[in-house]
Amino acid sequence: MESRTDDTTETEANATETDDGGGPLDGLVVIETGTMIAAGQVGRLLADFGATVVKIERPGTGDHLRRFGPQKDGTGLWWKYLARNKRSVTLDLSADAGQAVFEDLTSEADVMIENFRPGTLEKWGLAPSSLLERNPGLVALRISGFGQTGPYADRPGFGTLAESMSGFAYLNGYPDRSPLLPPTGLADGVAAMFSTFAIMFALWHREMHDGGGQVIDTSLIEPIFSLLGPQPLRHQQRDEIEKRSGNRSTSSAPRNVYRTADERYVAISASTQPTAMRVFEAIGRPNLKDDARFETNERRLVNVEELDAIIQDWMDDHTREEVLAIFEETGATVAPIYNVADIADDEHYRAREALVEVDDDTLGTGVVQGVVPKFSETPGSVDHLGPELGVDNDAVYGELLGYETSFREELAEREVI
Repeated sequence: MESRTDDTTETEANATETDDGGGPLDGLVVIETGTMIAAGQVGRLLADFGATVVKIERPGTGDHLRRFGPQKDGTGLWWKYLARNKRSVTLDLSADAGQAVFEDLTSEADVMIENFRPGTLEKWGLAPSSLLERNPGLVALRISGFGQTGPYADRPGFGTLAESMSGFAYLNGYPDRSPLLPPTGLADGVAAMFSTFAIMFALWHREMHDGGGQVIDTSLIEPIFSLLGPQPLRHQQRDEIEKRSGNRSTSSAPRNVYRTADERYVAISASTQPTAMRVFEAIGRPNLKDDARFETNERRLVNVEELDAIIQDWMDDHTREEVLAIFEETGATVAPIYNVADIADDEHYRAREALVEVDDDTLGTGVVQGVVPKFSETPGSVDHLGPELGVDNDAVYGELLGYETSFREELAEREVI
């Protein structure tokens, strides 16, 4: 655009090098637009490892995530978590001038992330195909409820719908009760993880095989479906539909949640024959190894009611700490059922830096999950929590795009930014 200054090349370099995060993605420029969880989770994962993630929000209102869920004095905690390490700029994509700015932004980017309803970008004249014409190396991620194609593509989509239609809810819960939805954005999170490694696959192709950019189409419904194991194969080969089994497994036993004498809970998983035998040792019943009801996994599954009753009887006489100590001594597999307060107090979580405390202008300090996975040479970091709306307008539009101050002021007056 004519409003650029003459030193954009130098300022672009400065803009991508000034982020504090470092990490393996240092220098990668990502434009994130859209709202709520799935797209935001992708941007968060990339930002954690050093990418410069420019989060586009609507002027005046910002992302719905700012007001979603629990808040502290009007500050959305989901926003503080998912927008960490990002730069916030405001931009009205429905305005012609805003669309021109967006084209400039994506021309300077490696990755563009959006999760609008299919057809929205096209309505604004911002179809990924046209963005790729200006920037042939752009990797454009599109997240939607049901994907960009297919008979359901135009339907509005949320994680709850994906959790319902993917087969997850049907399997989740107890056989004598209704299907159970997860209490948090599971489908969004799973789709975000699939999308993040898809972006890295596309970047590898671009960099290592002299390929150009491309469009990635992620639905919310397919990633969580793909985690359900051999359900389609089981249906096709055995004409079976797996039913809800509560905390039990249809593949191995014992596997369940048990209440201890102090009214707390532990989970046991014995997915292999040796681990099952160690459970029998732990509960003081080594004779069960030779009991015809329990000597093989197949027999344990058939007689799981009796097996669970034996284990629960033993649990009734032991506190959770006693259970954990005995199981650890025998090498049997067990874990306590934790809430978030338990996690915060656990020495292993602390040693792994699974929770980090971050200074924040509005919260004072905020405790969030740390960066995962852990890298030996180029670890990521949490440098700041979700920023105030539009706080990085001057840095991004001035430094990255080289827009003159007068032009930025004009865009602001017209409420384009």
